[in-house]
Amino acid sequence: MPTYLSNPVFLRLYVAQTISLFGDALTWLGLALLAFELAGTDAPIVLAGALTLRVTAFTLLSPFAGVIADRFDRKPILIITHLGRMLLVCLLPFVNSIWQIYALVLGLNIFNAFFAPTYQATIPLITGETDYPQAIALSSTTYQILGVFGPGIAGVLALFIGARDLFFWDGASFIIAAILIASLPGNLRTNTGESGKKVESIRSDIQVGTITLWTDAPIRYGLMMQLVASIAGAQILVNTVGYVRGTLQLTAVEYGWVMMGFGLGATLGTIAIGIYPQYRSKIITLVSGGAIVSISLIGANYIGLIPLILLWSIAGFGQSLVNLSMQTLIADRIPTNIQGRVYGAHFAWSHLWWAGAYPLAGWLGTTFPDRTFLYGSLIGLALLSIVHLLLAPDRFTHTHPEYSHTHTHAHDFPHQHEHQTNLESEDRLPESTLARTTHQHPHLHSRLKHTHTYTDISHQHSDSH
Repeated sequence: MPTYLSNPVFLRLYVAQTISLFGDALTWLGLALLAFELAGTDAPIVLAGALTLRVTAFTLLSPFAGVIADRFDRKPILIITHLGRMLLVCLLPFVNSIWQIYALVLGLNIFNAFFAPTYQATIPLITGETDYPQAIALSSTTYQILGVFGPGIAGVLALFIGARDLFFWDGASFIIAAILIASLPGNLRTNTGESGKKVESIRSDIQVGTITLWTDAPIRYGLMMQLVASIAGAQILVNTVGYVRGTLQLTAVEYGWVMMGFGLGATLGTIAIGIYPQYRSKIITLVSGGAIVSISLIGANYIGLIPLILLWSIAGFGQSLVNLSMQTLIADRIPTNIQGRVYGAHFAWSHLWWAGAYPLAGWLGTTFPDRTFLYGSLIGLALLSIVHLLLAPDRFTHTHPEYSHTHTHAHDFPHQHEHQTNLESEDRLPESTLARTTHQHPHLHSRLKHTHTYTDISHQHSDSH
């Protein structure tokens, strides 16, 4: 930790994210209380609708957000998304009907859809190649910890200041985070020349993110493992309350303990990835995480409170192995200049999995209430087996999708041609010296695994991957 926490740019960005995440905890607890105040026993329906709007905003807008993150300075994007959320949460105390909740939640998550992939793509940019796995792990760990303890802190605040006034504290947290980001030195731009591109090319850039996800074999494998993990995760989030309150006949306090176990397990998973970021095979990490979270459900319909807390902790651990390995995998394999697009596409696809997993969990919970976790586990394990057999790459060699870069090479005497110097003030070298000079030429890679052949006379690059 000390290496990247000594980086003042990352430290300020991390503190801003931590404050923002605490604000999110205030938002969702305040929304739950507000929904109960307005809808009474129909509050779960209101919250389910809000969650659906959240996933919809992420799925539709995150790829576009990734394109924006790659074209423009990311610092203004991060500031604007914080200020936009601040304005909207400060309107929530004045809500007096359900449709207003839906409208404001949709607006909040439109801004969040732009913030999340931009933030994810910025971490590798500012921390460097050796530190970003631990930096990503720390960020994810903080997310998990605040997910566990943030609502409890928010609940204590609500006792003293009231549910509606929570949103004003939430707005203050976004302002503080925006100020911290504004204090970052310089800019967070990757491609200074791309901001002037025509609007028509945005569609092509959005496609780059999705195509990269699905054409890079290890990333495609990780994305499908996230589908496996989402099936099990949706079972836990949707059906645990019915099992604890209905089958076990326990109170909301015990339900909170069970879900805290899931969050603590997820926190331990992110810490493990942070401690061992260079684990010898991410294939093993991904498939192990998918197997752990799926197997944890298999006997959950037949146990009591304490074993359930333990199983949910194990499931949370497996969930983090999959999700965090996928984030670091993208940073490992994708060039910095297109990471925003890829993180944006990944954010959309991973939330699309949850959009399908939630209805499946709801159907299993109502159709097979006494075997819902068992069937969810079997579906997850079957899908995991198919994914691993069909999509697991042989090994994680250094590969990358199509993009233009340069190779340094040297010419012998028969190979002489004009070269453009990169320094305007530099005089052209003599031909005899130039013939032996090492220099660079840009060319396009279209597939994987590098083998290069060069034709001296015509100076053409033939790349097979």
